Amino acid sequence: MAVGLWSLRRRGGRSLSGYFLAGRSMSWAPVGASLFASNIGSGHFVGLAGTGAAGGIAVGGFEWSGMFIVLLLGWVFVPIYLRAGVSTMPEYLGRRFGGGRIRLYLALLSLGLYVSTKISVDMYSGALFIREALGWDLYGSVGALLGVTALYTVTGGLTALMFADVVQTLIIIVGASVLAGYALGAVGGYQGLLERYPLALPPNASGPCGRPRPDAFHLLRHPSSGDLPWPGLLLGLGIISAWYWCTDQVIVQRCLAGRSLTHVRAGCVLCGYLKVLPMFLMVLPGMAARVLFPEVIGCADPQGCSRACGSALGCSNVAYPRLVLSLLPPGLRGLMLAVVLAALMSSLASIFASSAALFTLDVYSRVRPRAGPRHLLLAGRLWVLAMVGLSLAWLPVVEAARGGQLFDYMQALASYLAPPVAAVFCLAVFVRRVNEPGAFWGLLVGLGLGLARLIPEVLLGSGSCGRPGRCPALLCGLHYLHFAALLFLLTCGTVLAVSCCRPPIPDVHLHRLVFSLRNSREPRIDLDGAKEPPPSSGLQLRAPPPEDPKWSRLVNINALVLMGVASFLWGYFA
Repeated sequence: MAVGLWSLRRRGGRSLSGYFLAGRSMSWAPVGASLFASNIGSGHFVGLAGTGAAGGIAVGGFEWSGMFIVLLLGWVFVPIYLRAGVSTMPEYLGRRFGGGRIRLYLALLSLGLYVSTKISVDMYSGALFIREALGWDLYGSVGALLGVTALYTVTGGLTALMFADVVQTLIIIVGASVLAGYALGAVGGYQGLLERYPLALPPNASGPCGRPRPDAFHLLRHPSSGDLPWPGLLLGLGIISAWYWCTDQVIVQRCLAGRSLTHVRAGCVLCGYLKVLPMFLMVLPGMAARVLFPEVIGCADPQGCSRACGSALGCSNVAYPRLVLSLLPPGLRGLMLAVVLAALMSSLASIFASSAALFTLDVYSRVRPRAGPRHLLLAGRLWVLAMVGLSLAWLPVVEAARGGQLFDYMQALASYLAPPVAAVFCLAVFVRRVNEPGAFWGLLVGLGLGLARLIPEVLLGSGSCGRPGRCPALLCGLHYLHFAALLFLLTCGTVLAVSCCRPPIPDVHLHRLVFSLRNSREPRIDLDGAKEPPPSSGLQLRAPPPEDPKWSRLVNINALVLMGVASFLWGYFA
């Protein structure tokens, strides 16, 4: 609240540019910290630790995949977005293809994904933590958290969030490191975890259910019998990561707030280094929780799980809260509660700010084209409150999702809906021949295929160990990461096939909008007569300042070092 009010006094939130893009004045440290804090929500603490407790270290691959993709964001996609002069991702597709239907579709799909995979998941996991720690009611906890977060988001805008994220990133790293030290110390360090995790059986274990996986310490697993098969972890996860890191408004908006391209890239490198940490601060402590509390975390039957944690679907999600309550002394428990709340609030506030930008600039401004800056600013702030209500309504779906494994639910839902968006963005940036009809029908075909998998799985259930779901194997048998790769390829094929049947877009409309023309100095004639925002809109775009060659070279070297670190980690734990 203090940061939000301080930001408002600085007048950072009183113009559209200040509210949605922090005045494009942020240095590399707030950019990198905000990228990390926006990504790491309370869902990561609860979800990564829970899935690690249930299945081992493979879920850490979801974090380490981002170490490569965040460099793709800084070196390929952000330069295109900056030269295109856009403020939102739907606006980029609107300029690239013309017409309004793709821009409106992407804005509405993004808002739906924010409700179903981000806000509601973070709310549920944060409230679960508070319920375990303080005994508060689930919905009461959610309401209190949302009230505070929405209030400082509404007051301060992106400037408030990015400065708050610097503080929250420090709190998250320090607090999570303390708990990781306690948890791994309690099981005898990493070597003790290697020896004791395979023996962490609940008293009622029968058959494979409740037994630790034999490949728990393998990052890459069997392509058919693995719970996270290696082709899916490399290909399907790469596609989901590209969608999240390179095309999602929550992430890209932080980069568009950078004061120069060098600062943006340095922020991406900083975020990449910070992405090393979740495996050691969340996944391994979650596995230690199973060693310490096998009768709760590893429960294998619905009755035992209901008694242990109140959920018949499994208790892996309580791994992290149980560590906090059982291992830490008074005082440090309060620190960890602050850590989880910091992660929750930074992630939620980031999503609120991005959804406000999407709704205001890509949806509401089309409905009310004559609305002035003050009107649009008010509409964005009111939309934040509407997102709170929609997310509360989605909570029961999250609570019953994917056999109680929260992180699996997040990634599965993204696998069914995000690959078509990733396909269209990649083709829009790299293939000049792609046109509006191809992109539009590719998005619709991809959405139809994704919903054909998602709806039966939600209605009939995907099942869990010992309790198979009623969804037919023909529809739900393919692993969700393999499905993501297949859906990406089918969408690409549709986009290219339809595009080849229609006339190409002349190059005069594509200067600085595609990779091959990114450095063009030719004037661009925007499709549909679209122009740069007039000065009265508050979103006028200044030319980026010249880059300092010395600092640019230093950032490039650090990016290469980061790729080496990421390659070593993947190879060592493979």
